[in-house]
Amino acid sequence: MEYLKELEQKFNSLTLKFKDELGSVRTNRPTPKLVDSIKAEYAGQFLAINQLGSISVEPPRSIIVTPWSTDSAPSIVKAIEAANIGVGAAQQGNIVRVTLPELTEERRQELIKLVRKMAEETRIKMRVERDEINKTINREPDKDEKFRAKEALQKLVDKFNQEVDKVIDAKIQEISA
Repeated sequence: MEYLKELEQKFNSLTLKFKDELGSVRTNRPTPKLVDSIKAEYAGQFLAINQLGSISVEPPRSIIVTPWSTDSAPSIVKAIEAANIGVGAAQQGNIVRVTLPELTEERRQELIKLVRKMAEETRIKMRVERDEINKTINREPDKDEKFRAKEALQKLVDKFNQEVDKVIDAKIQEISA
């Protein structure tokens, strides 16, 4: 039954990765994750924006990037605009203000489809892991042990599918709000 504990750890890491990926999907609320990993050219190198300055949120629809060096502000603006994430960036003095436009209903539907697609990809990865464990279980000589292991495996898969569903529902709610 050691393999079930390993599978649970793999499922946990898949779920965490899925939640992390969802953080980069735009909603109606600004989040630093939208821009923090965008690469901007500064001093001949490409650096993530979170390495060039601090990122904060200014409700209702703004993200403020405060560069540590004012020389990097123009390249941060260019990088955000080039990332094509549907936001506007403008330098205002020594800060960069990123404004998120209101989501249209069409864009909301596209984002919901994207979230569902990402969830399905995570489920496929879970199924692959489950199939590997199923092969191990089928090699078990004791039929009772095999039955218990398959039952425990199914409970584990159901638990993580429910967790993925909760995450999807929360994200869709966030997009729709």
